[in-house]
Amino acid sequence: MLIFLFIFGLVFLIFGAEALVRGSSRLAAALGISPLIIGLTVVAFGTSSPEFAVTINAAFSGQPDIGMGNIVGSNILNILLILGAAAIISPLSVCQQLIRIDVPLMISVSGVVLLFAVDQRFSRAEGLFLFSGLIAYTGFLIRQSRREGPAIRKEYAREYGEGTRVRSHWLANLTMAGAGLFLLIVGSKWLVIGGVALAEHLGISQPVIGLTVISLGTSLPEMVTAVIATLRGERDIAVGNVVGSNLFNIMGALGVAGIVAPAGLDVAPGIVRFDIPVMIVAAFACLPIFFSHGRIARWEGFLLLGYYIAYTLYLILAARHHAFLPAYGTAMFYFIIPLTLVTLIALALHHKFRHRISS
Repeated sequence: MLIFLFIFGLVFLIFGAEALVRGSSRLAAALGISPLIIGLTVVAFGTSSPEFAVTINAAFSGQPDIGMGNIVGSNILNILLILGAAAIISPLSVCQQLIRIDVPLMISVSGVVLLFAVDQRFSRAEGLFLFSGLIAYTGFLIRQSRREGPAIRKEYAREYGEGTRVRSHWLANLTMAGAGLFLLIVGSKWLVIGGVALAEHLGISQPVIGLTVISLGTSLPEMVTAVIATLRGERDIAVGNVVGSNLFNIMGALGVAGIVAPAGLDVAPGIVRFDIPVMIVAAFACLPIFFSHGRIARWEGFLLLGYYIAYTLYLILAARHHAFLPAYGTAMFYFIIPLTLVTLIALALHHKFRHRISS
């Protein structure tokens, strides 16, 4: 019975996020907000709403391991799986703001998460610090959007529509957004209850459930958005959605969870030792990739996807307490990841140096 609760909770989350994004973005357009700002704020938050709902519900339910695992797992999945798959479909263009500002910020806040989690607990003050960063970042996006070129504005307008076309349907859009929010609330509760039961039934830890099944489910809106945007040639939307979602996950979902959790948010030792560092490495890996002529090539997409497979294999071995786990974890953490990062940085410097010579 509880497995069906888990499945229905996941379905409610997916449909709820879709309804919330559609309804709220059309309402924002009807109010005269530019499509670019809608994409950078309303839609970015909307696609992160499943992570937000699950993490907050887990914090209130006394299941912080699921909430924390969900945020860390989703951020790893967004970069390695979603960005990798999108780049394999079609090489992705990267706007300069992502290279100069958003990716370094994503790396920084990921590092802040590790700093705050060292004592295995997120306090309310730390949660408030992260959430304050989200408010400042959103304000910066709104100001920065006024400087974007006409090509990016046109891309976002084509995806999210103009206000004149949706103004007459404000009641339907308001109803859609409200229904989406309701589905998110109910679905997140069911998913947490079902996830705890599933972990107990399979004999694996709650952090692993949060890092795998739940993070995959809550990241489906980002996955759908990125893949569809890539197929349509809207590559700024595909990449910006992933980076924006990761920032909203940390500063929004994790920040609010730290604030509302009655006794702070506990963090499992395994997540502190391994999963958060992997999240930081995944965020850091974006920087040299994005420097390569401002694009993500197919081979880089395959590299990101390969890392997600390797990371998932580690989680499976950990769940089964396999004897090969220590050797595999050591090889992955101390050899494979550093070697690849050095290679990517060397390639980025090579591209940058060659670009200076040619110019």
